[in-house]
Amino acid sequence: MPLMASIIRRKLAPLNKWPNKTHLLHQKSFSASTYETKTNQMNCIEKILIANRGEIACRIMKTSKRLGIRTVAVYSDADKDSLHVKSADEAVRIGPPPARSSYLNSSAILQAAIRTGAQAIHPGYGFLSESAEFAQLCEAEGLIFVGPPSSAIRDMGDKSASKRIMGAAGVPLVPGYHGIEQNIDFLKLEAEKIGYPILIKPTHGGGGKGMRIVHGPSEFVESVLGAQREAAASFGVNTVLLEKYITRPRHIEVQVFGDKHGNVLHLYERDCSVQRRHQKIIEEAPAPNVINEFRSHLGEAAVSAAKAVAYHNAGTVEFIVDTLSGQFYFMEMNTRLQVEHPVTEMIVGQDLVEWQIRVANGEPLPLTQSQVPLSGHAFEARIYAENVPRGFLPAAGVLHHYCPVPESPTVRVETGVKEGDNVSMHYDPMIAKLVVWGKNRSAALVKLKDSLLKFQVAGLPTNISFLQRLANHSAFESGEVETHFIEHFKDDLFVDSTDAIRKEAYIAARLGATLVAACVCKKEQIASMEHFAGEGNLLSLWYGHPPFRVHHFARHTMELEWESESDGTDPMLMRLAITYQSNGNYLVEIGDSGSPELEVKVVHLGRLDFRVEADGLSMAVSLALYSKERDKHIHIWHGKHHHHFRQTTWVEQSSDDGPDHKPSFEIASHPRGSVVAPMAGLVVKVLVKDGSMVEEGQPVLVLEAMKMEHVVKAPRPGYVHGLQVSAGQQILDSSVLFCVKDE
Repeated sequence: MPLMASIIRRKLAPLNKWPNKTHLLHQKSFSASTYETKTNQMNCIEKILIANRGEIACRIMKTSKRLGIRTVAVYSDADKDSLHVKSADEAVRIGPPPARSSYLNSSAILQAAIRTGAQAIHPGYGFLSESAEFAQLCEAEGLIFVGPPSSAIRDMGDKSASKRIMGAAGVPLVPGYHGIEQNIDFLKLEAEKIGYPILIKPTHGGGGKGMRIVHGPSEFVESVLGAQREAAASFGVNTVLLEKYITRPRHIEVQVFGDKHGNVLHLYERDCSVQRRHQKIIEEAPAPNVINEFRSHLGEAAVSAAKAVAYHNAGTVEFIVDTLSGQFYFMEMNTRLQVEHPVTEMIVGQDLVEWQIRVANGEPLPLTQSQVPLSGHAFEARIYAENVPRGFLPAAGVLHHYCPVPESPTVRVETGVKEGDNVSMHYDPMIAKLVVWGKNRSAALVKLKDSLLKFQVAGLPTNISFLQRLANHSAFESGEVETHFIEHFKDDLFVDSTDAIRKEAYIAARLGATLVAACVCKKEQIASMEHFAGEGNLLSLWYGHPPFRVHHFARHTMELEWESESDGTDPMLMRLAITYQSNGNYLVEIGDSGSPELEVKVVHLGRLDFRVEADGLSMAVSLALYSKERDKHIHIWHGKHHHHFRQTTWVEQSSDDGPDHKPSFEIASHPRGSVVAPMAGLVVKVLVKDGSMVEEGQPVLVLEAMKMEHVVKAPRPGYVHGLQVSAGQQILDSSVLFCVKDE
């Protein structure tokens, strides 16, 4: 009987009890070190340069500073005002925004380390973290590379070489081609031998960059070329390998750690199956529905893989688990710290960055395998700036409102941005990692759902609402995860504009319009309201523009535009009138909706947080207000809902018996057949000429943003007109690229 047959539906075995001490890591204040070594202080490292950016740079700095180690940041021109630069003791500019000219510029990074007197370089993940050449250069300059030996990076970082090594060691491998020959015709023949569908994967790097699923020979050549371009842009190496594509896999990985004294252990497994665009979005530890016997087999295989290449420092051995056959296969080894390492930290109560630094200093591992605890369950949700309805395409822009969930011993928010920062098109669009812990999976999932509800971002599209739907899906709740989870449950996860959702939007519009009308006053008048508005800080138009006047009612009229999260839905326009009443409440009317008037009482709680009473219900409501281009934007959070409105027009009336003036409203439109840019990015390749005839779905050009390629295709058959862009040109989101006309 296949092992996985008994794994899928069995509950987790009872977990070890945690020793009576603080065991959970917290980003703001990590627990005291559990290291018990013969040396009580760092031997070498007094200053460390972090050769990375964003949240991982900030994460490494927190541990370094707790250990008394000074930190040096490096930055590109795009990051000169970023959080990781401001958090470091020193910072050095290393080049212009493109990664190839900055964060992949090993010479500039080494010069920065030498210039600032850093003894060590921590590469984080991505960029140069898995470059054997960079690790060797560090050693040649007398710098400590906080990572594995260059030989292990070379052996395991090259996916083709690693598979040959693992195959020789008897580790089961997915059928495929892992050789060095890269001729297109040769690769196509190998693909036919393997049998479609196949997976094209870069031999270096990770994060899903450059991966392509190919279902037939007609897609093969363009898929290989695209994978090679994306691999070269992300990792500086364009070679690829081919594998048989397993149709129902789970992605389970094991955290391993080794020291320079020959000790290697594992810190249990993580499930990273829930992915989009071959990139993880929710990870958890330990893996759900896994029995201890299977967990032991995975851990032993991972430790054997690490020992085979004399590994030390942090690493992750990744496996594909075929849910149909119950077999697991070695996939690759990531010779670095993983993005999802916090979930492992939460269940074992250790600071893995501290382990990395101490191992790099030559200290032994602090625990043996039998001493590694396993307590509770942890989730990590990656919060991205991306447009979910457009296929999770990356988004760029300003974080006009950024209010993460409050942190606690069981909730961590790892981020590299703050309110007002710009999410650049040049790098990965991840805004933050939300990490939660519970005493078991059910408790951790409750914490995850609650934290997602409280995580507020406005100014650019994010995947937060999508993560909420995913976390609440019954299959996810029961741990029935695999890498095609999103595709299999797309009808549940991608929301249509139903009547219920539109009704909810009307409710949100009423509440939002009321609060906006109450907040029209200037900042200093808001301060006056907080001091003089009376008991409970009731918001009053006595302090608004115009104020309440005897024999008249202060009245505001506005028009809001709401769009659902689904593509192709016409915007819903709502004209609202808000009247301040003598009892201190507000009366809200929506024109032409057939909805009754709604009386609302508002209590200001501070900043843009309120307590609202309406229709017999009292609820907490939060707002975000900002201007973008010519429009005012209103975000409202209440209950389990978040809605975004554009206030395109504004009319103020000081009397309730004035003329009924309907504001003007215009919607920008493009000619029929227009194709707009799905994201801001760089034109990599133009595949047809202006005036050419195209078929429906035919590729016209290729865009790149945040190291990710997107093929823009013709929406219908016809002739291409107005195609003026060229390779190397930067384009803006939603700008018209070309039109397809009948003639």
